[in-house]
Amino acid sequence: MTVRLYTLGCKLNQCESEAIADAFVHQGFTLAASDEDSDIYIINTCTVTSKAEQKARRMARLYHRVNPQGAIIITGCYAQMERELLQAISDRVIVVSLDDKPGLLTLPERLSKRLIADFDLVDAIRDSLESEQNRASSFDYDAASFSFHSRAFLKIQDGCDNSCAYCRVTIARGDSRSLAAREVLERSRTLISSGYREIVLTGVNISAYRDGDKRLEHLLLLLLEHLDESVRIRLSSLEPDMFSPLLYEVMKDTRIQPHFHLPLQSLSDKILKRVNRHYTYSDVREVIANLRRVKPSAFIAADVITGLPGEEEEDFEKTFSGLKEIGITQLHVFPFSPRPGTALMDARDTVPQYKRDERAKRLRDLSRVQYRRYINDQEGSIVEVLVEKKDQGQLSGITGNYLKVTIVGSPDHISPGALIEAALTVDNATVTARYCKLLYA
Repeated sequence: MTVRLYTLGCKLNQCESEAIADAFVHQGFTLAASDEDSDIYIINTCTVTSKAEQKARRMARLYHRVNPQGAIIITGCYAQMERELLQAISDRVIVVSLDDKPGLLTLPERLSKRLIADFDLVDAIRDSLESEQNRASSFDYDAASFSFHSRAFLKIQDGCDNSCAYCRVTIARGDSRSLAAREVLERSRTLISSGYREIVLTGVNISAYRDGDKRLEHLLLLLLEHLDESVRIRLSSLEPDMFSPLLYEVMKDTRIQPHFHLPLQSLSDKILKRVNRHYTYSDVREVIANLRRVKPSAFIAADVITGLPGEEEEDFEKTFSGLKEIGITQLHVFPFSPRPGTALMDARDTVPQYKRDERAKRLRDLSRVQYRRYINDQEGSIVEVLVEKKDQGQLSGITGNYLKVTIVGSPDHISPGALIEAALTVDNATVTARYCKLLYA
């Protein structure tokens, strides 16, 4: 029997999808490719933007069209918020809330037993999931192998205590909670024993990680103390107002990858206050300066929302000029869309859509310029590269500072999973890594 996963949204969703895929594979199910029909479709949704929600609905209708007898499981943040709307798409749709989502990890085992009898697939899935309710934890996502990524994803945190006026995720995911530090260490060791050289720590807001008096920086110290020198750690999104002197010091370790993502949203102090963000442009400048102090070649990406209610031309220009001044490497730009249940849902001082979209285009153009400049500055750099793929003898991988590269000049024995040192060359924004030496096989 085949299962196909379609994931929208953040690295946390990707992490959870990997764990679900791992559970199905271990019970003998076959993962269908993105262009293949399947018996079971799982859509892991996002509710950050209305476009993400539209994609989820569109994929559900598409799957029902191509296989009217298939079962469609819809889960994730959007499913948490709009159960009835999604359920109405088809009687073959099963909506799984975030509370019940971990039950998808045990579904394959229970389902394989139920299908011995002559059950309708949708009925069998519903019965199996109902029997699993209230028995699972949001930290049960503990994949030992990854079907869609060459790096390991480890969920260390869930939920969010922030009340950002534009964000629906905190409503869907609930309060912040964290996986115990010792459990993070043990899961990391398991991933390393499975052959992974890089672990991506994920969560809704990993900056809010807490285990007693341990914060994110203390967790990193624990991991760095006990994990092998060959292991690399990559951090997902970090909040600009939650850096500490100790966190900067920990980041000096070469095993922490020089790649950071900050949800800035705006650089107008007026707008930041309006949407309940707890930092200023001055704070952001200090964070960027400190990150470049500890990681001089850092790739620094940021989320930005254009057209937030109350954003006047002056506010946008502050954001535009600020992003240009501090030289953010790459921008993920989101035109504002009001989200049900948030403080800005019924805001009256909205920005006309055409202005919102014009501002988004200007920022995307800026992002392309700044990304190209960063790429060109990497000419001749000596970097670490994690080998990800080998296709017809051609190796490709990802650098510590998050550049996708083609690898040339490597010996035949180098294979995916190896960590190598290489010299970068840049030609028309295409980055090539020339093999220098093997660091870890």
